[in-house]
Amino acid sequence: MTKKTTIYDIAKKLNITAATVSRALNNNPKISEKTKELVFKTASGMNYEQNKLAQALKSGKSFNVGVIVPRIDSNFFSSVIRGIEEELYPEGYHVIICQTHDQQELEIKNINSLLNAQVDGILMSISNAKLEKNAVFNNLVKKNVPLIFFDRKKDIKNVSSITIDDFKGGYEATSHLIHQGCKRIAHLSNNRNLEIFKNRYLGYKQALLDNNIPFDESLVVETFSKVIEGREKTRLLLQMDNPPDAIFSSSDFSALGAIEEIKESGLRIPEDICVVGFSNEPFTKFMELSISSIDQSPMEMGKITARMFLDEVASEVKVKLEKHVVLTPTLIARKSSLKI
Repeated sequence: MTKKTTIYDIAKKLNITAATVSRALNNNPKISEKTKELVFKTASGMNYEQNKLAQALKSGKSFNVGVIVPRIDSNFFSSVIRGIEEELYPEGYHVIICQTHDQQELEIKNINSLLNAQVDGILMSISNAKLEKNAVFNNLVKKNVPLIFFDRKKDIKNVSSITIDDFKGGYEATSHLIHQGCKRIAHLSNNRNLEIFKNRYLGYKQALLDNNIPFDESLVVETFSKVIEGREKTRLLLQMDNPPDAIFSSSDFSALGAIEEIKESGLRIPEDICVVGFSNEPFTKFMELSISSIDQSPMEMGKITARMFLDEVASEVKVKLEKHVVLTPTLIARKSSLKI
């Protein structure tokens, strides 16, 4: 078994004290840059690994960051997580991933578990619009644990966020359908208590009004981001006396359900009815009938979220600087909506 290199081995090789090696490795300002560079180079050459537990005890940090998402079985959230990891791992942090499955009770348990694990920060996409009123959440803010929202957020003082322009995404998706000649455009919405789904709905509505198409509330149905939900709600829409000639879905999963139901009914896509989803999940481009969708740049969102966290923990300013970054969505037009 190979003996692990210690700071004493490095000190002996460089003919300096172990204390000097320790200070250099911990970036002590009293140590010259020349000495630090020499110590780091020697440590690397000797395959030295710092004891993370000792480092944590000394710095007061756990070097763990909690990431809370509604689910990880979607490309969007898994890509955001990957972006977060790519930024945090080189800085010595490890990521603890928690899923809420859009259940408030599970979300509260996740927050408590991460606090008990003494994470250095929590990066989260909320699943319940009433979470800000919850005592556990308020406790998180009061404890000054760095908190960053991504994708789904609430406007809470001193909490930064990274989102996309969901209004613009809804507007562009609907405008695209109008430009394809569609006049009765249905919207498979989601829980509009959540800001992202509310804004997608408002973008859809505004695009109709800007193109002199009357808004019809009966064409808006609330659903969840599930294939079966998309099928069930689309079945109801197709049974209307005056059914829609297009569907804009707030999710790719419900859009896929809509397409399955439309095909089963005998209608043609896009000739009889067009469909546009939201999120640009991988399956949308690999299907025989590729699905038009709104891309959300999840990797970039993850990277920016991580950088926000790193900036916050590195800041020596006691007053938190609230930041809000909004990414621009991109429409990816494919077979499911291209008539022209």
